[in-house]
Parts: sequence; C-alpha cells; structure tokens
Amino acid sequence: MKIISISFFLFFSIVGFSQQIIPTETKALLDVSVTNFADKPLPKEIIDFVGKKNKTPITVTTDKDGKAKVLLPEGDVYDIKYRDFMEQVNYSQVDIPMELGAMTYQLTIKFEPEKVFTLKNVHFETAKAVLTPNSFDALNELVEALKTNPNMVIEIAGHTDNVGTTETNQILSQERANSVMKYLISKGISASRVSAKGYGSSQTVASNSTEEGRQQNRRTEVRIIKE
Repeated sequence: MKIISISFFLFFSIVGFSQQIIPTETKALLDVSVTNFADKPLPKEIIDFVGKKNKTPITVTTDKDGKAKVLLPEGDVYDIKYRDFMEQVNYSQVDIPMELGAMTYQLTIKFEPEKVFTLKNVHFETAKAVLTPNSFDALNELVEALKTNPNMVIEIAGHTDNVGTTETNQILSQERANSVMKYLISKGISASRVSAKGYGSSQTVASNSTEEGRQQNRRTEVRIIKE
C-alpha cells in the first residue's frame, strides 16, 4: 500500500519582480515540495490538481529539487492526483478558498515511490504473445514515462495463471514480456534500458481457483531496476 504524508500551510505573499509565477486576486499560488520520508527530493514527479467545479486537470512536474509552483483558481476544492510512474492515484484534497489579497499556500508531499507497477490495459490474444490494439495507449504512456526519465532502466515481467503446464506458462510469459519490450524499442527506447523476463505462474497475486483471481495473475509488470 502506498503511504503519503501531506502538510499544508498558508501565508500572505510578498512577491518580488523576479518571480515568474505570482499569485493574483483570483488565483492562489501553490508552492509544492515532493520528497520521500527521508526528505530526499523527488524530481520529475507529475501531480494533477482537479477541481470539484472545474474538472480540467492542472498539472505540474517537480524540478531537480522536487519543487513546483502552480496557480489554482480560488473558490474550489482540488483532488491531488499523483502519477506514481504511470498509475494515477488520488491521494488527498486541498481547499483553496476565496480570500482577499494575493495568497500563497505551501504544500509538502512525502511518499515512497513503488518499484513494481502492473501495466493496466495491456492485453494479448488468447494463449498468444500478440498484443491487442487496445494495449497501445497504455504502452505509449510507458514510452513517454521512459522518455521523461532518461536514466531509468526497467524490466518487463510477464506472468500467467496456472492453466496449462509449468513449461508452457513459462514460455508464454517470456514471449509476452518480449513483445512488450520490442514495442518499447520500436518507439525509440534504447534496448540497453529494457529487459524482459517471464515468470510463468510462479508469482501469483491472487488465488487461481476463480476466474477473477486468474485474471489478476495474468499480468505484465514494469520493475524499476535503476532510476
């Protein structure tokens, strides 16, 4: 389970002319800091703020120091959606009330990034290693995430349920992992940054006694080897 800590402070702004982003009478400045629990800054992290009234996401990306600044219209409550590598998770909310004057809020987010992610909406033809067309959107998101993080090295891990023999499941999981790896490489990701490994049915996450459980076990994961 992901764990997050959020602290939130308000102070009146004293703004110098050198700042590029400044609060106004109608938009508050949110000064965001993202670290892990050891207070190490987390760069290139993507955070969305989605207002209850205005559903359009306002997105920021942290700099090398784990910092970001964003202007949010006042008079709305914003869901904080943190994109944990690829998966978007709704962690908390922040209330930006209507206030007189130019207001600045300080938001500190602390969390421990996960190292293993299940690729949702990545599917294959039955008993084959052929990607279905509805997988390409999710894989293209992975491509963009890797381009945003050029030092990241990953393993594509293939998994199956226990239907069939151990040998055939091992082969199928390896071939499916290979298919994802080849897709990423075809989109410009260096082969030195991606490896593929099949685990067959050896690493289940649910019971194979039900179809729902088997479906969860038939999965493709991204394992972060180096960041």
